[in-house]
Amino acid sequence: MKFSPRKEPVIYVVEPFGGSVRRHMPTLPLIYADDAAVTRGDGIFESLLVRGGKAANLQRHAQRFCDSARTMNLPEPPMDKWEEATRLAIADFCGDEQGDAKCTWTYTRGRASTGRPSAWVVVQPIEEKVLEQRAHGVAVMTSPRLWHVAEELPAKTLNYAATMAMLRMAREKGFEDLILTDPDTGEILEGATSTVVAVKGEKLRTAAGRGILPGTTQAALFAHAKEKGYRCKAKPLTVEYLEKADSVWLVSSVRVAARVTRLNDKKLKAPDNVDVIRDLIDAALGV
Repeated sequence: MKFSPRKEPVIYVVEPFGGSVRRHMPTLPLIYADDAAVTRGDGIFESLLVRGGKAANLQRHAQRFCDSARTMNLPEPPMDKWEEATRLAIADFCGDEQGDAKCTWTYTRGRASTGRPSAWVVVQPIEEKVLEQRAHGVAVMTSPRLWHVAEELPAKTLNYAATMAMLRMAREKGFEDLILTDPDTGEILEGATSTVVAVKGEKLRTAAGRGILPGTTQAALFAHAKEKGYRCKAKPLTVEYLEKADSVWLVSSVRVAARVTRLNDKKLKAPDNVDVIRDLIDAALGV
């Protein structure tokens, strides 16, 4: 089942230094005009899938969240409080219903006037468009990434303006998503909001390159797939490699897995094992 897109979100505010968590009314303002999230996009976030009343892949998200905070020189997030707020928000939102939903953690540098970070958790319905792409796949355009990302430990920051601009450009050209490539080598990097996974027989491959954000869903998939006998590896990938693969997937936390049905001008046929791969990815999430 799915939740109505009109269902009201549930918000919990997290005290950034480990205090209490409290529910916030979604009809009331939450952040101030001088918050760094608004003025500079200065903060981090994580998006989690809620399935069966639980947050999927929770510990990988928590680890990446802490890594991002460290990279951005934000105070270490008290994960016990973030997880408490997550449990409460999911329980309040889902009740006895068991559909998929979206949970977002947001942690910003905070107000310029106070220097105190802002932190909150939101659980809300998944957009209909996302569910359709999960079910039916996406047409994807490749394009060079024209900005620098720190190679040592990329952070999942709020500053997605350049990526979203490129995604809008792709949609204007008739595509639904975007795969970024290295401007120097032309090798595959990552999706606009996802990790690229190519399947060839019993081999699963993802891109290895500069400044790729570690994918939590891809990590869970590879760990589970190895247990099932698949050979999984990160390696340099090209557009030509993707075109010759049995199937290509954009994997991410909330959309989970969208098969690439068209890559630039080339249609990618659905293989016989589409349902097998979908089930493998779903099983990897552990909920």
